[in-house]
Amino acid sequence: MKNQENKNKNSITCENLPSFLSSFVDTFVDFTVTDGLFLPNTLPQNAPETPPPMAAHYPSPDRLIAIGDLHGDLEKSRQAFRLAGLIDGSDRWTGGSTTVVQVGDVLDRGGEEIKILYLLEKLKREAEKNGGKVFTLHGNHEIMNVEFDFRFVTEKGLKEFENWGFWYGAGNKMKSLCVGLDKPRDLFDGMPLFFKGVDAKYWNGIRSRMAALRPSGPIAERFLSKNVTILVVGESVFVHGGLLKEHVEYGLERINEEVRDWINGLSGSRAPWYCKGRDAVVWLRKFSDDYKKCDCSLLEHALATIPGAKRMIMGHTIQDLGINDVCDGRAIRIDVGMSKGCGDGLPEVLEIFGNKELRVLTSNPLYQNKNKDYLDAYRKEGLVFLKPEQGPRQVEVKT
Repeated sequence: MKNQENKNKNSITCENLPSFLSSFVDTFVDFTVTDGLFLPNTLPQNAPETPPPMAAHYPSPDRLIAIGDLHGDLEKSRQAFRLAGLIDGSDRWTGGSTTVVQVGDVLDRGGEEIKILYLLEKLKREAEKNGGKVFTLHGNHEIMNVEFDFRFVTEKGLKEFENWGFWYGAGNKMKSLCVGLDKPRDLFDGMPLFFKGVDAKYWNGIRSRMAALRPSGPIAERFLSKNVTILVVGESVFVHGGLLKEHVEYGLERINEEVRDWINGLSGSRAPWYCKGRDAVVWLRKFSDDYKKCDCSLLEHALATIPGAKRMIMGHTIQDLGINDVCDGRAIRIDVGMSKGCGDGLPEVLEIFGNKELRVLTSNPLYQNKNKDYLDAYRKEGLVFLKPEQGPRQVEVKT
């Protein structure tokens, strides 16, 4: 009898290796919903009693890449990273010690939102191992989805979440068969069974999306809670929409932590006040709209409250001219509408060396060798611009 007990203890079973089984199931689900992306899970760890601080300030790296809105377009997302030499043909990190900032709006308008979230998480882990960093920000569309505002969701997007919901549920059923594991939470607990006025063929996709992205939902908690809302890297301030003086005075770290806690289900169902309305950090367009409407004075006031800040880099508003700046280089707008769901623009990314040299890396062949004389004639410290007759200036381009 004693020998049998010892034999059971030495056997690999659910009872004596529950964490291993749980990790295996999660990896299986990951691999299935991403069509083959391998994202190993770390073994579960006890969560701290209080969430850790969420930094907003980082020193300037040797090389910094800023990438605009991705909106559910996996192939364009890959192109943007490859344009900057950050990944190879197999999506493996090749950026070395480069720091990357993606300014939000991964969700909506496309059908591969979950796959992009997994890709970004994979690159975060690989970059960290190689001395680099990948930061992701919240856009207004992340905030909208956590609040169940699905106005810009596509049919393919619903299908992707429906597929995820099926496999996530299958994984939970596997875990529920294992003695030693806590019974998984019902994914659809509290979710409506039907949606009045909506074709029944979309119901499963909507329910899965709601379950995944609600505060403390599996996708929200696993991926979105790791986003920051505001980030300062060296002299550059990154935000999806824009930053006002009152936001800075409220506290950048405080904003990051409160949004994280809300997404983790610790502070109700509604987003914090600075994420709502036309002057919200994820909605503001005062610095990214038509250059004639850009309020440079307001921008200066906001930057002046952040020690060492010289420029604000933002997405949110599609720039038909490509990446450009206004207010003498104090506002740089990097949303080029690259997703097929909102413009199908050619990818461009902003590259910054130290705090001195800024340029655009572009896949647009129209800019090759364009306005070469202007570039030479108007070179100055910091940005190098093409010089149009009027309107916003374009940063130096490199194809």
